[in-house]
Amino acid sequence: MQCDAPEIVDRGQYPDAVTPWEQEAWREEALGWVERGLAAHGLGATGRRRVRLRPWSVLVQMSVEGRDAVWFKANPPASAFEAGLTEALARWVPEYVLKPLAVDAGRGWSLLPDGGTLFRDVLDSTRGTADTRAWEEPVRQYAAMQRALLPYTEEIELLGVPSARTAALPETFDRVVDQNTALEPTDLKALCELRPRLAEWCEELVDAGIADTLDHSDLHDGQLFASGPGRFTFFDWGDAAVAHPFCSFLVPARAARERFGPEVLPRLRDAYLEPWEGDGRTKAELRRAVSLAWRLGAIGRACSWGRLFPGAFDGAGAAGDAQGARWLLELLADPPL
Repeated sequence: MQCDAPEIVDRGQYPDAVTPWEQEAWREEALGWVERGLAAHGLGATGRRRVRLRPWSVLVQMSVEGRDAVWFKANPPASAFEAGLTEALARWVPEYVLKPLAVDAGRGWSLLPDGGTLFRDVLDSTRGTADTRAWEEPVRQYAAMQRALLPYTEEIELLGVPSARTAALPETFDRVVDQNTALEPTDLKALCELRPRLAEWCEELVDAGIADTLDHSDLHDGQLFASGPGRFTFFDWGDAAVAHPFCSFLVPARAARERFGPEVLPRLRDAYLEPWEGDGRTKAELRRAVSLAWRLGAIGRACSWGRLFPGAFDGAGAAGDAQGARWLLELLADPPL
């Protein structure tokens, strides 16, 4: 693989972000690793590379002769666990995830096959005529995957996936609030006053008896593929945590509400809960647990904004804190369900 091959670089809204891609030695090492990973499968990259640089990842799309494109991803240290987690998920729940072509868990590098059509693109292609129930099957399948992962929770933590376990979530909240520099004094006061109620919500959610497991934490419509008729593949685990599984419902529910309106939420919630039925819990109990987790899921979203490349750009910490503060303040809003 020629390191000086023509490439298209996309920096999005972060033109000044500094990533390892700017370092020639790192770039040569990474591309050499990709070349060896492809060769192990009898493949070789061809044509132009498309490079997507963000403060939280380096993503390189490469054409491969005779098959769909492949993707190289490099994570910053705080989310380097994604490589090993992706490899483990392909063993544990292969029907729901991508199987990597190569992984370097120590460096947080992954080489992934193309997953097909993004769910977002499917929704955009039918804008104005899309089925308002379009999100229901994806969340149903995602919940089934979470249930299948319950036996692996401790192994997931051993891979380095951050812990945001429900019983310890008040302490996580304290740490995130204390470290955030973007919260105004009035916001801090409101969050501090909320803290006793937050502890009660966590206790109630623990008492619901649903064990912590993998929470994707950012399952929007650009984080899954419509990989076949009625089949969905979930990817991009860099924001993941070990948390109450129902915290995962927050992001897809917000995405569905934004696209289709709030009237879709009750059906979507019940679709997500279907795989969790049958353990002696009533629908009312499950719905209450989802309502609690909707609010508490904002803590996980606030935590994830610290997972950037070191020195990504001037003010990166402040930008992350601003996003984290926005999510923390969501704790003050009543859930819509």
